[in-house]
Amino acid sequence: MQKAKRRENNTFRMAGLAALPAIFLVATGAHAQISLETAAGLALRNSPEVHMSAADVQQAKGALSETKDAYIPSFSLGSNIGYSYGFPLGEPSIYNVSGHSLVLSFSQRDYIRSANKAVSSAELALKDTRNKVLAKTAEDYIELDTDLKEIKAIDEQKSYADALTSIEQQRVQAGIDPRSAMLQAELTSAQLDLKRVHVQQDAALMRSSLAHLTGLKPSAFQPEASSIPPFPAPSVVHLNAARLADENPTVAAAKANAQSKFFLSMGDKRQIHRPLFTFGMQYSRFAEFNNYSEYFQHFQHNNFDAGVQITIPLFDPSGKAKAEQSAAQAVHAQAQAQQALDKVDENILKLGQSLTELRAQQHVAQLQSQLATAQLATVEQELKTGSGQPGASPVTPQQAQQAHIQERERYIDMLDADLNVARAELNLLRLTGGIESWLHSAPQK
Repeated sequence: MQKAKRRENNTFRMAGLAALPAIFLVATGAHAQISLETAAGLALRNSPEVHMSAADVQQAKGALSETKDAYIPSFSLGSNIGYSYGFPLGEPSIYNVSGHSLVLSFSQRDYIRSANKAVSSAELALKDTRNKVLAKTAEDYIELDTDLKEIKAIDEQKSYADALTSIEQQRVQAGIDPRSAMLQAELTSAQLDLKRVHVQQDAALMRSSLAHLTGLKPSAFQPEASSIPPFPAPSVVHLNAARLADENPTVAAAKANAQSKFFLSMGDKRQIHRPLFTFGMQYSRFAEFNNYSEYFQHFQHNNFDAGVQITIPLFDPSGKAKAEQSAAQAVHAQAQAQQALDKVDENILKLGQSLTELRAQQHVAQLQSQLATAQLATVEQELKTGSGQPGASPVTPQQAQQAHIQERERYIDMLDADLNVARAELNLLRLTGGIESWLHSAPQK
């Protein structure tokens, strides 16, 4: 547990150091590129979900200390000073000091073990929350970077489409091409305008989401593509799905919670018919004006008592009902842990299968982009020097513009395929607990 706590503190420290440049940008109002690791560090510092999970850890640790401290005597100082007439009732004292502690309980050990497991469950839940925040930040960051690249490519497409429209207008006016050719060029230009609106809107949403995550202004957010680490090499996920699911923080937290509920039920069960030993002591200083000396032969002002109280439950229906309730909660928590394991196992298998298909689509998109680039180079070369083949039709300016448009379209398709793969990779890294190490694997400048 101490090692885990040190790792957690080191991670928070690294996140804070990584976030210093962005904090400086916010303070100065500057606009500059922000690395993915910096954005992730800010998201961890700014996330309400992380703060709530961290508070849950502190609460669980407080409960653990409470169960352990039951054996440590607690002391209190009080006073019952007051006037009495006739036979003194109660215990009017100037001041009194009392203390009590637990000596022996057959249930307390189980309660301590339950609290220990509750701390482990809360720490694992915090890790899972951190992984979710990191994955969300990385996904939005990569999507914003992709949107900006696509907007640039669409602008280039638009310039070629406008040039094509101008050419077709001149040819229609000259009576060379039909009007439908000009309308087709205008339609292509209008479709690119619509596509740019969609991508711009998505980029605005990503900026807003990243602003909420990191606390930065949306307008100040400029991603740095070189800070995105490469994803790990493809692995045979389906062969390790069971082990990876078992190591998932959500599953581990559910299992720790089930163990905590089990120990709690054992502690409640042992309270029914087993004795309880507690220690108690009290010192009181009695006043002279409460006429104790008139009714007690050997009255003295200083009084002290100490002893061990033994409580043996003979008939406790309320305790029995509580034990039955906690036993049912333990069974419920165990079923939840199994359900979480099955769900994560299935998700890892689905993601592994989906990644195989998405990587194949990515490879196709990459080849199509390379082919379009090669075809564009051929068209440009033939436009300058001719095809070099006798009787071959020369490349027209319209074909050159269309080749440029097609090359940019295939490039955008490749960006979309890369984004789909990145989303699946991030989900898999989150489920397998590798998102944080992946973020720190970015090359350092």
